[in-house]
Order: sequence, then C-alpha cells, then structure tokens
Amino acid sequence: MDQKKLSDPGESLLSQLHSPKDLKKMTPAQCQALCQEIRSLLVETISKTGGHLASNLGSVELTVAMHRVFSSPDDKFVWDVGHQCYTHKILTGRMQQFSTIRQENGISGFPKPKESEHDSFISGHSSTAISVACGIAEGMRLQGDRDHFAIAVVGDGAMTGGLSYEGLNNAGKSGNNLIVILNDNEMSISRNVGALARYLSSMRSSEGYVRTKKAVERRLNRTAVIGPSVAKVIKNSKSVVREALLQSATMFEDFGFVYLGPVDGHNIEELEEVLLAAKEYHKPVFVHVHTVKGKGYAPAEENPGEYHGISKFDIETGNPEVSGTDSYSDVFGKELVHLAQQDPRICAVTAAMEHGTGLHHFARRFPGRYYDVGIAEQHAVTFSAALASTGELPVFAVYSSFLQRAYDQLMHDVAIGGLHVVLGVDRAGVVGEDGETHHGLYDVSFLSTVPGAVIYAPACYDELRLCLHRALYRDKGLACVRYPRGADNSVFDKSALNTEYTHVSGTKTDVLYISYGRVYDYLYRASRRAREQGMPCDLLKLTRIFPLADAVAEIAMSYGHVVFLEEAYYYGGISQLFGDLLMERGYTGIYRRIAPKQYLPQASIASQMETMGLSENAIYRDMQRVFQEETHHVKA
Repeated sequence: MDQKKLSDPGESLLSQLHSPKDLKKMTPAQCQALCQEIRSLLVETISKTGGHLASNLGSVELTVAMHRVFSSPDDKFVWDVGHQCYTHKILTGRMQQFSTIRQENGISGFPKPKESEHDSFISGHSSTAISVACGIAEGMRLQGDRDHFAIAVVGDGAMTGGLSYEGLNNAGKSGNNLIVILNDNEMSISRNVGALARYLSSMRSSEGYVRTKKAVERRLNRTAVIGPSVAKVIKNSKSVVREALLQSATMFEDFGFVYLGPVDGHNIEELEEVLLAAKEYHKPVFVHVHTVKGKGYAPAEENPGEYHGISKFDIETGNPEVSGTDSYSDVFGKELVHLAQQDPRICAVTAAMEHGTGLHHFARRFPGRYYDVGIAEQHAVTFSAALASTGELPVFAVYSSFLQRAYDQLMHDVAIGGLHVVLGVDRAGVVGEDGETHHGLYDVSFLSTVPGAVIYAPACYDELRLCLHRALYRDKGLACVRYPRGADNSVFDKSALNTEYTHVSGTKTDVLYISYGRVYDYLYRASRRAREQGMPCDLLKLTRIFPLADAVAEIAMSYGHVVFLEEAYYYGGISQLFGDLLMERGYTGIYRRIAPKQYLPQASIASQMETMGLSENAIYRDMQRVFQEETHHVKA
C-alpha cells in the first residue's frame, strides 16, 4: 500500500489498513485521524456488545505508536491486563471481526494466541505481563534473536500486584531486549491506593525532566561529530538535569531498568520518540506513559470506573441498557452493611473491585472498616487472617477467578491457625462473554481441600442473606459463600429456605436429581415440565455444599438412579465427593455427574449453560432419557 492510497480522502484510514506494517507509512496527522476513527469504532461496537471501554479508549495512541515503532509478531506484545488489547486487535487484521468481540464464535476480549500470531500470550488476570515478557525475552536470547523485543504493557493498577515486582526483580538484571511500558491512567478498576499510587503521582509531576532532557539530546544530536556520542552518554547516566529535577533515582532504576518518562500517552510523536530511544539500549527499559482513561468519550472520561467493563449502552446518553444494581453482588454488599450496623467487628476487604463486588455500599457507610488493598489477592487473604487474629470479623469479597491466586494463603495463613475469615466468592460459575480466564468454575475444587473450610452456595437472594449470617456467626475458620454473576431470576419454592439442604419429594419415583446454586432453579423448572409429561423425579437442593451432611447421603441411598448437576469443574467438585460418599456406603444404583470438563470460550451465560448440559432444556432432555431407561428397565 503506497502513501497515495493511504491519503485517499474518500476512504477511511481504518479500511486501508491490512496489516500493522501499513501504519508505518502514515504521516503523524494521519495517525491522529486514525486514532479518532478507532475511538469511534470502539464506542460504536462496545455499545452493542458490552466490554471493556474506558481502558481501551485510553490506550489508542500508545497502541498505534507501538505498532509503528516495533514489528509484530517478531516483536512480542504482552498486555496486562489483556482487556486493553482492543486497538491491538483492530490493527492486526481483525477489524472485520471486531463486531463479534466477546460474542460466541467471535473474537475474544483478551489476547488469545490461537486467534492470531500477533497475540503472544493469554493475559486475562492482572500483574503477569512483566514475568511473561521476561521469559519471552530470555527465550529470544537463547534462540539467538538479539534484534527483536518483548514489550509488556502494564496498567498502574497491575503494579499493585506482587507478581509485577517479582517480575521486575528478575527482568531488571537480565540484560535482555525487554521493555516495560507503564500505562499510568491514575485509576485501575477501583482507584489505586497506597504508597505506589502516591509514588506514581509524584513521578507524574516530573514530566519537566523528560522534556528538558529531550531538548538537550535533540540539540546535541544536531551538533557535528560529538553530538550523538554525547547524547548516548546522557542516556546512560544520571545526568545533572535529572538530579536537579528528580533529586533521586527512581524505584525502577533500582530494579535495574533504564527509566524513561513520564511522557504524554496521547501524543504519538512523543510516544514514538521515547519508544525508539528505548530500543537503542538493548537492555531492560521502563517507559512511563501517562494516559487518560476513557479518553475521547465524555461519559467514560467522567466515570471511568463505571465504563471499565460495561454492558450494552446508549452512545448519546452513555446509559447502560440494563441496570447493574440488581445482582447477587449488590445484595451481598447491602446485607453486609446491614450486619455491620449492629456489629463493629465486621470489616470489608476488596482487591480493587469495590463496585464489582458490591462493597461500595460498605465503603460509603463504614470507611474506617473498609480496605481496598489493590490487585493483591494474596495480601488480602493474609491481611484478613491477621485482622481475624485480633478478634475482628473480616469479609473478603473477591471474584472466584481471582481467588485462585491466593490458595497458599488460605491454606497456610487462615486454615492452619483456624482463623475465622469469611469469603464472598463472587462470579461463581460461568460468567459469559469474558470467557475462559474469568469463569468461576474451580473454587469448589480447591476450597474443598482446605481443612476446616465450609462452603455455601445459595440459590436466591434470601438464601444468600441467610448464608452470610451463618458464615459470620455460626461457623469457625474459613467460611465461604459463593454466588453467581447477575440477578436472581429464580422461581423455585422458597417456603423452606435454610442453610443445609432441601429434599423435594412428590409422587413415588426412583430418580433423584441433586444440585445447588443457580443451577437448582434450572433443575426445578425442568422437573416441573417433566412431571407434567408424566416423568416425575425428586429433587435435592444443597445449600451448604461442603462439608456434606450425612443426611444427604442417606437420602440418596434410597434411590436407584441419582444424577448430580454442578456448575463447577468436574474433577474435584462436590459431585465427585458425593459419589465417593455413596461408594463408601455401598451404593449399588446408578450415579451420574453432569459438570464441565474443559475451558469454555466466550458466549452468553445461557449458551454456556447449554454447552455444559446445565440449562433447563438440557436438564429436561436428560430427564427424558432417564425416564426412557427406567421404563425400559421395568418392562425388562
């Protein structure tokens, strides 16, 4: 594609891009126009599909500059967190598919190597990119590639996670072609807290240093003979300019990085200049870029937290089509406030998910007992354990998917000491369009291995309230209340709610279906349809799913055909433990389990339920098969 083609006024610049190489032929003015086209496409598309908007609007110029300076896929981009990769996907041959982002059979909302050679690594969880880039850069070195780079793009929120510093500690001393770009927009999902946020704030005030240093280098480079060599000396030393303006070495230089920045993350020419400079070192470089989250779309700029991950919305007003206030998360947060009004020992802890977990209610009402520790789930668990050791009642609300990172702390810091910590395990089960990296399908498997742990899985809002109260005041040690994403739309009979189990028995039948959580309501709906068609079955709803009560095994032993439905991983789930319990008691009937065995790609929750065999229709079809088998057995 030649420059004339790129300058064609009758065609959008985006439509003229066929690969990242085409970007290198654009003028700076064309690049600025291109960024506006990308922002329009982002807003238009995400308004229809939902997704991560604010972070992507803030990283448009940075992504364009990266693709102009580097050569993907030979240079490897690693995104942290991966939800800021939308512009990267648009620029790497997926613009025509972009309308399918986060949709079933469409492109993922996160980097996915199976999807494109330009996606070098999966990154759905925070704080991993520096470690990943460190490993990729070392792999390049071992293979003799000293011409290309591994580039990690890290959000300032990700820098509150301990893994980022483990990565920095090893990467800085590696000597490899590694560049870490800090995309500093002063706000992660919840506003950054603690010493790091204050440190980065002070660094932003030092932008004058960068401008002065660049001006000196440009002047020296224009000086004959000695200019370039003198400029190189300045780049590799703590210059007098730096000492005057910063007065001390940065934390990142102490890790072994060359530090460049801060620079304006919305000025493509400045970004290209600093990235080109970073390439000259051929050693670890830390580039500090200052951006505005939600850039270019007023509602997102004014409320970046609300537009971090948003459902479909009206572009003109910015209003979402469906209110997110009616949800398990919101009910959990409000109930915790209600209980805390009577009990000053209750404390609430979050890992940068204040709104996502419903704890914003608690934060407003009891700021002195509310703790946002940043994206640091390991610290959150140990911190909660320490609070418990002093007699407080800590409640850590966390997405199931993110709790995975704190398994050792649950085992070592909570369980061994028998400390009473309550977990609100949010987004338990499948989560829909966020896909594999965010499903909460594994917490049951690992929480049930923690000695002394108790796990509840309420199937409606009222049951959630009951379980939270019991977890706080009747249990000891680790008490977990897991609940799904979204609202309670259940229709099952709630006249006998409790925190143990409910056995629903009607017309005599030899078939028992068992489940818990929201799947129980799908089971209930399917059983009504089956009963109307002359295919009766009994139901057993578990509320406390671990440890299993002896009575639930006794109930199941009286049936000849038992089916356990579970929205959790097949291996290590409660259905497996239940099967072991039946076997130990000498059960001789038919026992089957229906639960997912593999990762599920992005799709609607309804579609994922169908895929797992846990939707109302899928359960009804299973009941038809069971009835046919039972009828055939009787005739035989």
